[in-house]
Amino acid sequence: MTDLLRGAFDAPGFRPLPPRARALLESLGAPPRLAAHLRVVHDVAVTLTGWARPLAEFDVTAVLFGAATHDIGKIRHPAELSGPGSAHEVAGYRLLVEHGVEEASARFARTHGSWDAPGVTLEDLLVSLADKVWKAKRVPDLEERAASSLAAGRPLWEAFMSLDDELERIAAGADARLAFQASYPTTG
Repeated sequence: MTDLLRGAFDAPGFRPLPPRARALLESLGAPPRLAAHLRVVHDVAVTLTGWARPLAEFDVTAVLFGAATHDIGKIRHPAELSGPGSAHEVAGYRLLVEHGVEEASARFARTHGSWDAPGVTLEDLLVSLADKVWKAKRVPDLEERAASSLAAGRPLWEAFMSLDDELERIAAGADARLAFQASYPTTG
């Protein structure tokens, strides 16, 4: 493992990735920028799931693993580390399954960009939210869908306002997360 990759995994300021995700990324030789990105999205997912847990039932472990691996397909599509593209989504799912990750955990690589598809779960929505709000990007339709899943008998407006407040709080830290990610190269 390179010093840059080790730094992306171990630098202070963000929570560590789940051991299984880290081991997989290390074994696949993930680029340092990808490791940094996955770490900040995972860190946001920890915050988001901690906030949402009292509101709804969902698999926290699945969300955190999903956030920590959602872009793993960029190992096979490295141009998407610094440019647009969605080829990494299916590639990431396949890569995870090829390495023994069960479908329930691998699916986030495929679903994080298609949060508006039928059958998407609250877990999928939380990974998608974390992947947006880490850089202060707000997606109203995604947020409305997540609020609807979190409402659990409460008025939708109340769930939406509560989610909006939490996302604003998380978004306030975007500059530090963006700087951390940008400090690591897309290769090496």
